[in-house]
Parts: sequence; C-alpha cells; structure tokens
Amino acid sequence: MKTKFLVIIILFFALFLRVYGLDKNPPSLNWDEVSHGYNAYSILKTGKDEWGIKFPLIFRCFGDFKLPLYIYLTTLSVAVFGLSAFSVRLISILSGVGLTFLAYLITKKITKNEVFSLLSAFLTALTPWGLFLSRVAVEANLGAFLFALGVFFFLSWFEKNKQLDLSLAALFWGLSMFSYNSARILVPVFVLTMIFLVVKKNRKKQLIFPILISIIFFLLLGSQIFDKSAKARYDWVSLLDQGTINKIIDQRNNSKLPKILTKVLFNRVTYFSFYSVRNYLNNLSPQYLFFRGGSHYQFSQPGHELLFLVSAPFLLLGLIKIIKRGNLGEKILLFWFLLAFVPSAITKDAPHVLRSILILPSPMIISAIGLKWLTDFGLQNSLFKGKLIIFVFTLGVLTSFYKWWSDYLFIYPKAYSWAWQYGYEQVSSFIKANFQKYDKIILTKRYGEPHEFLLFYLKWNPKKYQNDLGKKWDYHANWYWVDSFDKFQFIDDWEVFDKVSKMQSQVPDDTWLSSKVLEKKWLLITSPGNYPEGWNKIKTINFLDEKPAFEILEK
Repeated sequence: MKTKFLVIIILFFALFLRVYGLDKNPPSLNWDEVSHGYNAYSILKTGKDEWGIKFPLIFRCFGDFKLPLYIYLTTLSVAVFGLSAFSVRLISILSGVGLTFLAYLITKKITKNEVFSLLSAFLTALTPWGLFLSRVAVEANLGAFLFALGVFFFLSWFEKNKQLDLSLAALFWGLSMFSYNSARILVPVFVLTMIFLVVKKNRKKQLIFPILISIIFFLLLGSQIFDKSAKARYDWVSLLDQGTINKIIDQRNNSKLPKILTKVLFNRVTYFSFYSVRNYLNNLSPQYLFFRGGSHYQFSQPGHELLFLVSAPFLLLGLIKIIKRGNLGEKILLFWFLLAFVPSAITKDAPHVLRSILILPSPMIISAIGLKWLTDFGLQNSLFKGKLIIFVFTLGVLTSFYKWWSDYLFIYPKAYSWAWQYGYEQVSSFIKANFQKYDKIILTKRYGEPHEFLLFYLKWNPKKYQNDLGKKWDYHANWYWVDSFDKFQFIDDWEVFDKVSKMQSQVPDDTWLSSKVLEKKWLLITSPGNYPEGWNKIKTINFLDEKPAFEILEK
C-alpha cells in the first residue's frame, strides 16, 4: 500500500512539472505545434485535414509530412478543452507521465525491487531530456511512450509466457511507427528479436497473432515508403543529400591517390559509414549527455544537461553490471539503450535530442540498476548498509534538478522566445480585434508560416479555409508555401519594402495588386524597420528580451 501511494505521488509530481506554467514556457507554440492543433481541429470539424484530404494516414506539413497518431489523439483533447496550447500539448504531457510510470514498471520487472523501481520513476520524472520535451507538442514523445510500452509487454512475456503480452508488444510497437519516424528503424529490429527469442524458447505458436499484427503495420508503412512523403522526409534529414554526393564526386575527381584507393575512400558507402559511426559516438559523448545538451533550442535547454551528472557513475555501473552478469531482461534493456541512438546517427545534425528520444526511459532504468548494484555491495561492507548511497544520490538529483528548473523557468523563455516564433499570438489577437477595419492584411514570412498561426489563433473555420477560392499556394524547394487566403497576403521579408512601395506609388503588380484594391485600407505586419515611408506605425510587438519582433502599420 505504501509503494502504491509513493508511485501515485511521483506520477502527480511528474504531471505537475509538465503542466506548471505551460502557458508561459515554452514561451509560445511553434509552427509544428500549431499545425498539429489546427489539423486536429480541422479533422474534428470536417473529417478532413487543412488541405481537404479526408482522414489522411499522413499529414502534409510545410516541407515535411507528419505521422498521424498524435494529431488524431489531439482531436480528443481539442474536443474537450478547445483549441489551445494546453490541448495541443496534452498528449505529450501524458506521454511523459506515462514514461515515468513505465520506468517504475520495467525496473520492477527486471530488478524485482520496489525501492529502485521508485527511484527510476523519480529520476524519469525529473530528468531534463524527458521533462523538456514533455512540455512541447512533439509526436516523438508519444512514439517514445508507445515504444517503451511495447518493451514492457515484451519483458512481461518472459515472465508469464502469455501470447497476449507478445500481441500487445507488437501492437504498441506498430503504433509507435505511426507516431514518430525513429520507431520505424527500431521496431523492425525488435520484432525480429522477439521472433528469434520466442522461437528459441520453442513457443512458435504464440507468434501467430504478433506476426499478423506486425505484418498489418508493415504493410501500412510500406504504402508510405515509396510516396512523396517519404522522399520529403529523406531529403531533409539524409546524410547523403545531393550536396554531399556532389562533394564526394569532386573529391574523387580531384584525388591524387591511386585509383583503387580513391574508389575505396570517396564513395557513398564509405562516407555514410564514417559519418554514421562518428555521429553515433557523438551521441554517447559525456559533454553532450551530461553538460551541454543539444544544439536545437526547441528540443533542450542550451548549455544544460540532458541527463543529470550525478547519475553518470551509476549509469556506467549499470552498463558494466549488465555486460558482466546481466539477465535476459537487462540485456534487452542494454540492446534498447544502444540501438536508440541509431536514428540520430544516420541523419544530419547529430547528436539530435529528438531523434534519439526513443531511448527514454532506459538510461534512468540502467542508472537504477547501477545504484542497486553498488548498494547491494554496501549492504555487506558499509556502516549504513548502502542507505547513504541512496540518500546522496537522491540529494544530488534534487540539487541538479533545482538548478535546471530554475534556469528553465526564469532564463530560458526570455533568452529564447525568438526561437519559438514568439509574437504570432499577439499579432493574431490584434488582427482579431481589428479584422473588420481593413480590406487587406499583409504579413511577412520572416518568422515562418504566418498562415498557420492565423488559422490556429483565429480558430478559422476549417471548411471555409478548405474551400477558399482566394487561397494561393505552391510547392518548390521541398516546401509548401501558402501565399494568401481570404484578405490575408503573405510575402517574403525581402519583398515587403518593394511590394509595399509599389502599392504606395500606385504601381500595380498583377500577381497580387489591382487598381481597385489600391483604394482600400491596408494593414501591414512586418519585421522591424522593413517598410517604406508614409505608413502609420500603430503597434510594436517585442520578444520577451524586449527586442522588437513585429511592427504593425496601417495606410
């Protein structure tokens, strides 16, 4: 009873940390989050996404395609709470809390020890890697939860030998592949591992339903691999893009080495292998994991750890323990930990916090195993019977967390609001209050995808948007560009001065101006100082560091 109470306390604490101040930090929704939210809203209202496609299995989004499960689940939270930052981020919040609970369950299944299972959950609730991303609407967090849930049921099978556990493992692994792309690399390997171990235990009949479930998901996945969505994703993240291939060809042509050596050194396989190994090792760098974190401001707090430094020696001890004398469950845990870095290693921008998120919560579980191993030694060789080690570890975690949490609350939003496209909500509020006053509203594209923010914050009628005859868009440079809808016009920042000047001097541009429109009242929302003379500035919207983000003018 006491253990259940402590588990509930930890879960409530994990939930509190993930919802506290959510309306202020992260400082605003980014373009992916508003896209998730508006598409969920559109599905809820019309059964179609923003492009008018009925119940898609993949969602078109700017230069990428988003997997469907997070968006469909978000329709439920939007239905209950309305279209808001909370409803958009709720699935990620719950996934983070779910990972905390799974850390407890998996650790208990492996160690059979309540104390270290609670410590594993406690560490998962507080660790920056999971906590930061649980406060952002990232489908990767849902993918991590579903993948870990599959691992839990796989481990349960070793304990109970029930076919249901294998089927549930296959089901949740399959769902994770439609939550985040990294799972599409890990899941096939784990399914093959499952088949191998089940056959080895001479339980072949129990594979019928798990294999059938897996085949269904792989067939659905196969239908996407060869379409435009897969190519778009590959073009954005691949180590071997066209620029890299051209570089390899130049190196080969200009090489003065012997011909056979030139062929060996300068080819796609060698390049991919070298940089994949390098990237993989970078993911294991202590500097990356315990000191500096990632370089993407929306995925981790810059200059701060992903895992607490105090957990580093116990993580290392846990890895050593598993390698030396680990049971089958621990070896699967080690396999999970090592394999989870592969998606980041074989793509650009490694090490990448988000692409390796499926590792969670394995580092916390391994740290708990290392702590238990050291404590078991202390039971026989120390005055405090190992309890002092647990006390020091817990105190170290709390101290590290306090420093990270304080910086996250009071420094991060002010320093990095610009990275979150801050200001669009304030722009939308101004437009909503003054919409009827203007005949044409022009917005800069400087901060990216203004149309999506307007759709979200104005709660624009999805059916009206889908059927808007004034909507103009095109696809080029691997990106979907929306240039107008209704009375809104979106133009590149470097074009604002020129096009507004043409309007001011009554020089029509047939692509978007006409003599009739020139006589009407205009609103211009642009980057600071990016407008010609003669306009009346009525409002400035600043980032949280007080630097100007938008200037609003009328004429």
